[in-house]
Amino acid sequence: MSDGRVQTNPETKNAPKTKKDLKYMRDKDREMVRGIFRFFEVPGGTMAFSFRKYKEDEIETYTLNDGSIYTVPRGVAHHLSNNCWYPEHAYKMDDQGKPSVQVTRKKRRCSFEPLDFMDPNELAELTPSNLETVSFLK
Repeated sequence: MSDGRVQTNPETKNAPKTKKDLKYMRDKDREMVRGIFRFFEVPGGTMAFSFRKYKEDEIETYTLNDGSIYTVPRGVAHHLSNNCWYPEHAYKMDDQGKPSVQVTRKKRRCSFEPLDFMDPNELAELTPSNLETVSFLK
């Protein structure tokens, strides 16, 4: 589009509407935040991953240890708190009595707990919702 508008998926919440909105969101996601990395899947372990949210950004590799304090971009913190989960499946019977596989819950792999002062709206972005912590029996 030549009028500066960015095409977005209409189902995406808070999707940028213009190039100006996209730049604002990219700048906000690049702000540094300080917090504690929690690795629920492997307590005391290390997680390494590559991350790039915007096409203009370079791919960066992060290596984080469970329980350590880090300063990372807000976009990375948001990713760790909201996108690192896996589905737990179970069979359920449908109306015709046929079994079908459904996702019963989301198991959380890790999180990033912010330590910096943040306003409640920003804190809500980094607080995962609808997720459960993975627990292991010893």
